[in-house]
Amino acid sequence: MVHEPEVGRGEMLHGDERERLRETVQRYEGQDVKEEKESFTTMGGIPVKRCYTPLDVEGLRYLEDLGMPGDFPFTRGIHSTMYRGRKWTIRQFTGYGDPRETNKRLKYLVQSGTTGLNLAFDLPTINGYGSDHPMAKGEVGRDGVPVDSLADVEELFDGIPLGRVSTSLVIAYPPIPCMYIATAEKQGFRMSELRGTYQNDSFCRDVAANVRVIPRRAELKLCTDLVEHATRNMPLWYPISIVGYQIREKGCTAAQEIAFTLADGIDFVESFLSRGLGVDEFGPRLSFMWNAHIDFFEEIAKYRAARRIWARIMKERFKAQDPRSMMIRFHTQTSGVSLTVQQPYNNIVRVAIQALAAVLGGTQSLHTNSMDEAMALPTEQAVKIAVRTQQIIAEETGVCNTVDPLGGSYFVEALTNRIEEEAMAYLKKIDEMGGAMVAIENGYIQREVARAAYEYQRKLERGEEVIVGVNKYVEPDEELNINLLEIDESYRYYQIERINKVKETRDPKKLEIALERMREDAAKDKNMMDSTMEAVKAYATLQELWDVYRERWGVFDERTLLTGIEG
Repeated sequence: MVHEPEVGRGEMLHGDERERLRETVQRYEGQDVKEEKESFTTMGGIPVKRCYTPLDVEGLRYLEDLGMPGDFPFTRGIHSTMYRGRKWTIRQFTGYGDPRETNKRLKYLVQSGTTGLNLAFDLPTINGYGSDHPMAKGEVGRDGVPVDSLADVEELFDGIPLGRVSTSLVIAYPPIPCMYIATAEKQGFRMSELRGTYQNDSFCRDVAANVRVIPRRAELKLCTDLVEHATRNMPLWYPISIVGYQIREKGCTAAQEIAFTLADGIDFVESFLSRGLGVDEFGPRLSFMWNAHIDFFEEIAKYRAARRIWARIMKERFKAQDPRSMMIRFHTQTSGVSLTVQQPYNNIVRVAIQALAAVLGGTQSLHTNSMDEAMALPTEQAVKIAVRTQQIIAEETGVCNTVDPLGGSYFVEALTNRIEEEAMAYLKKIDEMGGAMVAIENGYIQREVARAAYEYQRKLERGEEVIVGVNKYVEPDEELNINLLEIDESYRYYQIERINKVKETRDPKKLEIALERMREDAAKDKNMMDSTMEAVKAYATLQELWDVYRERWGVFDERTLLTGIEG
């Protein structure tokens, strides 16, 4: 819950001093001065005053609302030393072409200083189809690496010891994690030694793109299978990344991003509890993913507000006892939607500012977008600049020398409070509807995101918001002289050859036994990880695995109608 200001607690001003300040502020704000705009707001529409004073944070209670870094409610950060003790993980998102090409890029990133791997899979893989499926034509390797069987994951991580790296697997339901674990075991590592994260949020793609493989409640079941399996067997692994990034890319505000994502988180926690897991069993291994957009102070305040809200939810609503269950550990990616085709070198500056906001907001890991990503997947040179951006922030700027350096700023604390209030209002409304699942099924969250995106677009068109090079400081005769990474159909032909080879060399009897076990487990609604693992090791293709799920639960087939976004 959001705490109301309490007189006499945490007051920064007393008696005559407060009155003198009030008079001074009134005189200051009453000056007849000319400013560039009639009113100033954040990107999310929050009014911004000319100047902030102790009067704007009078109700702030230091120990209850801020606390020391590493202490509840973790507003100032989840670790007492933050980056003085350990820098954030540089975790660059990559995947393209085929497993051979992505393997080369992964090794290049490690050589450039990346400290964590972050795998993107192409659309056919994400949607449970093989590279040889007719729907895959033109999409193989375009926006991620194709994975058609265990053989591809073995090639993908060839020469990369999985027990010694931390890997994030994006849009990962049982087949991909099982292939990753099987590959690690072939390398000689136990699953209990593996470190990384599954980004298997079964809500985020729904809201952001209305895309699923199987019905949403069935995907939630598979997500819960993964969390249960990892909680029991993989103590170093984060079994879910609860994602706000894609919702923000769709156009929502900062307050909506954390509200809708934390609402998802509440539904996930309730699903995991219903499976018989204890909140302090899985709570310490929950992770989140946020967007770093371009409004510098709003983003910093957003991260701080999210930590405080989630800490109170876990403690007060779910009765967590372990402080680690109350902490938001989060990965941040700079905003892809803020990148422009026009004047693409400007994107280097945008990314640097967004990355700095993420660091000042206390991120645990960070991906910095490359300057060319508005046009194509990044080249090696563009990726190197993105990595070096993080390294310069970490090593040259001094921002790591103290924890939460903006804590106590009247503006930042007031903005943190305001974002918290807006997010809590959304959370209350979603709770009253019956939770995030219901709010998605009835289209409420989608409508709110669409409305926010529409309002921002209108501001751009009216010139109330500026994107340099797009609606101001435009160069009409600009020529784009930049090298781009090209993906052609040769990657699909290579993948089809590999699928055929796998099918020719695998043991068909062993495969059929494994697939039949999957069907039996699915029919009984058992945890699918063990039977999927058996089929993966028998070299079932990704599509064969997903076909079992589709046979049991059907396919996702829904059309969302958005109405009234102007109102």
